Amino acid sequence: MSRIASFVSLLILGLAGLTWAASYLVERTVADWSRRDLNQRAQVVVRAAQPSLLSHWFNGSDDLQNQLIDLTQDERLVAAAACSEDLTLLASTPAFPSDLSCRDATRLGDPNALSSRGFHIWERLQILFGGSVHISAVPVQEGNQKRGFVVLVQDLSFMGRRSRATRTYLLIAFGFLAAGAAGVTIAVARLSRRGWSSELRRVLRGTIPHNPEFQPILRDVHELVDRLIGERAAEGGSWNAERLKQVLNRYVLGERVVVVANREPYIHEYQDDHIIVRHPASGLVTALEPVMHACSGVWVAQGTGSADRATVDKNDRVRVPPGDESYFLRRVWLTPAEEAGFYYGISNEGLWPLCHIAHTRPTFRAEDWTYYERINQRFADAVLEEVDSDDPIVLVQDYHFALLPKLIRQRLPRATVIMFWHIPWPNAESFGICPYRHEILEGMLGSSILGFHTQFHCNNFLDSVDRFLEARIDREEHAVVQSGRKTLVRPYPISLDWPVKWLEEVPPADICRTEVWRDLGLKPDALLGVGIDRLDYTKGVEERLLAVERLLERFPQYRGRFSFAQLAAPSRTKIERYQRLNDQVEELAARINERFGSEGYQPIILLRAHHEPPTVYRYYRAAHLCYVSSLHDGMNLVAKEFIAARDDEQGVLVLSQFTGAARELTEALLVNPYDLEESSSALAAALAMSPDEQRERIGAMRRFLAEFNVYRWAGKMLVDAARLRSHDRLEGRLAEAVQGEVAR
Repeated sequence: MSRIASFVSLLILGLAGLTWAASYLVERTVADWSRRDLNQRAQVVVRAAQPSLLSHWFNGSDDLQNQLIDLTQDERLVAAAACSEDLTLLASTPAFPSDLSCRDATRLGDPNALSSRGFHIWERLQILFGGSVHISAVPVQEGNQKRGFVVLVQDLSFMGRRSRATRTYLLIAFGFLAAGAAGVTIAVARLSRRGWSSELRRVLRGTIPHNPEFQPILRDVHELVDRLIGERAAEGGSWNAERLKQVLNRYVLGERVVVVANREPYIHEYQDDHIIVRHPASGLVTALEPVMHACSGVWVAQGTGSADRATVDKNDRVRVPPGDESYFLRRVWLTPAEEAGFYYGISNEGLWPLCHIAHTRPTFRAEDWTYYERINQRFADAVLEEVDSDDPIVLVQDYHFALLPKLIRQRLPRATVIMFWHIPWPNAESFGICPYRHEILEGMLGSSILGFHTQFHCNNFLDSVDRFLEARIDREEHAVVQSGRKTLVRPYPISLDWPVKWLEEVPPADICRTEVWRDLGLKPDALLGVGIDRLDYTKGVEERLLAVERLLERFPQYRGRFSFAQLAAPSRTKIERYQRLNDQVEELAARINERFGSEGYQPIILLRAHHEPPTVYRYYRAAHLCYVSSLHDGMNLVAKEFIAARDDEQGVLVLSQFTGAARELTEALLVNPYDLEESSSALAAALAMSPDEQRERIGAMRRFLAEFNVYRWAGKMLVDAARLRSHDRLEGRLAEAVQGEVAR
């Protein structure tokens, strides 16, 4: 035992020495880390405020001083000053030392390398601010030209607290470690070899990691990861309308954006003796309208409302939204024959079923294609009338305008054209059905950037180009090179604004449920599912109602209690396939209601009418579940709208695996809508899900949507376009310089 005691004593002395050395090293390391952290933090602060600072850099010291005061709102930033490139003080905050010159400030970044005069200044600063301070001098640049620098005086008193806390923790750790080491040493001496062998086998079997003692370590690791993620997010901040504006100012010099889409965001209609404004049921409009709020610019679209002509000016423009005018809507007019050929014909009887695997045969007619070419040219002319430079930024939306990028490129070779295809892109074999495949592909390749929702659709497009055109496919860059021009093909998953503006008009979930229960005549203990769609065969409305029927067959406890409200906006009613769908859905709903309905109870509540967004979001908040059963969809924003609406973090999303949203909203209950057994089981699981699990699933998806919102979608596209435009401009200048040298 005396030998063990001697060993324990030596062990304790060794640990004490290690603790002293560790304390010294940790204190030095913490100090170095803190200074580096402060320098990086100063750079982030100045870089974020640089646009505002530059706007007042030469306008007068008062405005610049106010900007500096805003910078020092953080409790660790005690003073700031702006210095010109020639070390002249331009402005400073009141707390900035009057005798601290710009030249001295540049020398104070490292207190270990100070001259005697600098050390004297350093001591006075410490006395003035009541503790240790740190000076950072961050350059301010406008483009490639240096304008000067900003001096930030930062409080370092927290370093002392960190050092004291570090020493305290090390002493506590030493105490525990010494006691533990002594105990372990004695225990080791007393344990038998068989006991150690048994413990070793238990470790090798992998049972130790599940021991509860490991849980605190796991919690610490999770906390560290969460903190690192939070710090990383803070560097760039969340995407919102303001950040999108900053991106435009930084990358595209605040230029306005021209959006081209067939659907207009606001429709003016005559109702009795006055004009009303209607918001169309469209995922495209839902996504793009917040972007236009942030960017301003012009939205070019077909005028379809009965009062649309009465509300535009002589240039066919109207400012929207009503009461909050932030951008122009430019309307383009079509005759009934043009609309029949362009919109109903080639677009929605040809390209729409071609791109959606929903078992409807596409129809292509030569006369429809003629109208398609004519209307694409008309929209190109409208775009040319709205742009204000020879290299504008134009966002072309969807399958109605496959020819438009090339038409714009022919007239404006330097234009930056981004085309976003909102629906799926089929595989090359399916696309080969289209008799106008060459014209469509070449028209789309007039784009600078071509965007789809998923990488899978990008790959399908590249395969189609590879099969049908003479072009080089750059698989590494995900680009198509044709006639010396490169078109980038990129996935940009579309999303919603966050928070959704329509929710400002919608009451909380409990009030919504009370109102919807009253409107639908539901019993107090009723359970409600909801579906929100245009009445389109790609949305799987029939399969959805059949899944409800199968639910009631398999789970009789929900009969008389569960109802499914289908809000179905009529769509493309001039097309025979849509007329048949309308009749089939009505007949199916009637059959299910006759089979399972009773007095005061209807399992299927079919609401065939257009519903404004506040009404739609009221149903989202009231429902126990939302079922999105699309048979094939590019993204499907209904799924994201439901998640955005549920700020109570309750409700369940049942989502088709054939939507782009299924790749992002993985906490939803994913189903094959063709499989009625799987779909009905998912509906039953949703209705039986505990509030805690609902909260966990909805909360995770809401955090995802808050980060990956529509401003990020638009911002990434515009940043990519701006970088591409900058590269093209440099290439153009280089080519001109080479031609000039050759001419000499």
